[in-house]
Amino acid sequence: MRFSVSGILPLLNSSLLRLFIASLVLVLASAPARAADSSIEIAGPGSPPDIGFACCDKGIIPMQQLFADPTVLSALVQLHAGVAVEIADFSPERAAIVRQSAQAGIPVTAWLVLAPEQGFYINAGNAPATAQRVAQFEQWTSDNHLQWAAVGLDIEPDFDQLAALKSHRWRLFTTLLRQALDSGRIVRAQQAYTSIIQGLESHGFVVQTYLMPYVPAERDVSVNLLDRILGTVDVRGDREYLMVYTSYAHQVGAAMVWSLGRNEQGITVGVTDGDATPGTTNGPLDWNEFSSNLIVAGHYTRHIGVYNLEGCVRQGFLPRLVAMDWSQSVVIPAASISHAERLGLVVRAALWTAAHLIWFIAGATLLLVLLIAWRRNRRRRSHAD
Repeated sequence: MRFSVSGILPLLNSSLLRLFIASLVLVLASAPARAADSSIEIAGPGSPPDIGFACCDKGIIPMQQLFADPTVLSALVQLHAGVAVEIADFSPERAAIVRQSAQAGIPVTAWLVLAPEQGFYINAGNAPATAQRVAQFEQWTSDNHLQWAAVGLDIEPDFDQLAALKSHRWRLFTTLLRQALDSGRIVRAQQAYTSIIQGLESHGFVVQTYLMPYVPAERDVSVNLLDRILGTVDVRGDREYLMVYTSYAHQVGAAMVWSLGRNEQGITVGVTDGDATPGTTNGPLDWNEFSSNLIVAGHYTRHIGVYNLEGCVRQGFLPRLVAMDWSQSVVIPAASISHAERLGLVVRAALWTAAHLIWFIAGATLLLVLLIAWRRNRRRRSHAD
């Protein structure tokens, strides 16, 4: 979904615009800003960070083929890297691959998702199903004597719901509006997921949460508008990974990681897989883009996720990662910096404005009522004189 203030502004009259422009200045002033008149150089971390590759979301047969490749296992061991394996089912075959990886010395994270009919990704609309899924996962783990480095909760919108409503624009609008106004739904979901996370932690699991890239902007301006609209839930586990997929914004590139990743515990970069030509507008990251993202992410945190392992294998990235010089620097062009900062300012301003729109409308209405009353009072005095 593309959120734009342009759809809201026509609803406002010029008087109301004057009311909130001054307030927006405060928001814009608080956002990170830099005169992008030159490129910047980002130094690498010097030593390899802790890398975890998301994988195995294409079904059990591709998963078996991936882990049957000894060169893949060897590279993961040399990188001291882990894998986040999608837990789409609780089959013996999946359990066998998890045991195989652990025995090879590769830390395995359980990347929990739901059945497609339940929404697949974890969000405000399926907390009860998630609780049931977690219980099934724990039983499966116990029955198969599996060892996990962590459990990952992938918190994303219900994209299937949005896709189903795309051709029914009025229903899409009313659905999103209803969700935007239902703040109680998010509060209940936060309570439910906090309980789920605490339960996992009490049973000895380390919990990771995977967050959408707009979460830092919402936190910066203290709103949860997109959470309410899209059903994402801002909850914290033991470590957060912000998903910054610059393959969807090649023109911004590593500047997006530089802009969004400054205060993050973990950063996930991608996407490395896809059918289009790598490095093109609709294609996955090529090696130069991928390695630049890694260096910039490694400048901020030692915990880096990669989506996904299959793409790295397909493009031959693993041997290059093994030999990679982590002390090298990355130069981010001035144009990319400017683009990333403008985008950040617009998103923060749009979120803050939309979240407070009702107050602007109420203020404008009050001013209009006072103005009408003042003019009527003035006319009465004129007639009396």
